[in-house]
Amino acid sequence: MKRQIHLLTLPEMPFFCFPESVGIYQNEWDHSVYRKAGALNNFNIHYVAAGKGYVEIDGVTHELRAGEAVLYFPMQQQRYYSSEDDPWDVRWVHFYGNGLSPYMVERGLNKSLLWSIRQTDMFENAHEELLQEAEEFRMLHPVHLSTLTYALISAFVEQAAALTGNKTNTSNRRILELLPIMQQEAVKPFSLEEWADRLGVSSYYFCKLFRNVMEMTPMDFITRCRLQVAKQWLLERKETTVGQIAEDAGYPSVSYFNKRFMEHEGMTPTAYRRLYGLHGKG
Repeated sequence: MKRQIHLLTLPEMPFFCFPESVGIYQNEWDHSVYRKAGALNNFNIHYVAAGKGYVEIDGVTHELRAGEAVLYFPMQQQRYYSSEDDPWDVRWVHFYGNGLSPYMVERGLNKSLLWSIRQTDMFENAHEELLQEAEEFRMLHPVHLSTLTYALISAFVEQAAALTGNKTNTSNRRILELLPIMQQEAVKPFSLEEWADRLGVSSYYFCKLFRNVMEMTPMDFITRCRLQVAKQWLLERKETTVGQIAEDAGYPSVSYFNKRFMEHEGMTPTAYRRLYGLHGKG
């Protein structure tokens, strides 16, 4: 099954980014692409949603499985193809724009061709929105096409981690599976050892894996979760004191709660409640 749309290339590019083509190939076992260096002057992301395929880099063949992707910069040689016995469900997009190369380089996306996507739903949903817009309206809404392309690129930039091997990738997925549970239990006393035990690794290795996936420490993640729920409670539980909300959110010390809240929000919990509590944030 193929869904693909090829769009007109804009001669004078007014947007930061714009799609040249976008599509999905499913169960196309003979899908195979080779492009010489210099043949294609746009960026190209091929993301595997299911099945598997292969990418050849400098004579070495790399396997791509679900949740993994290859990103090519303009003018790069490209060689990728589907597995015949387990054809990939591949979601792809070609895009170009003003200032894109510096933007991608600044974020380190030139350091690897192969990537693992941390939260695949975010990328897949952004891709589907772009594809649907292109299928239904083609070039009728160029500003919206550009906006959706930027959303897709942003999802990739935020969620992509350089692919370093199957073992590491499997561990990354196990960390991601823990995140909803960590979020739900964030207000409880935090024990690094207990979370490491759930993953079956040492505390040191758990921290290393977590930083690789989330680009923050486990405690930083817990702090964000606690402050998020505290912000919600400050507006919803209007009769509850700040001290009680601090304790319920996992901070027995109200002064420490105030300090962390100030670091993230630039104001005290009391000031936040006063600013948004009366009329909401809308």
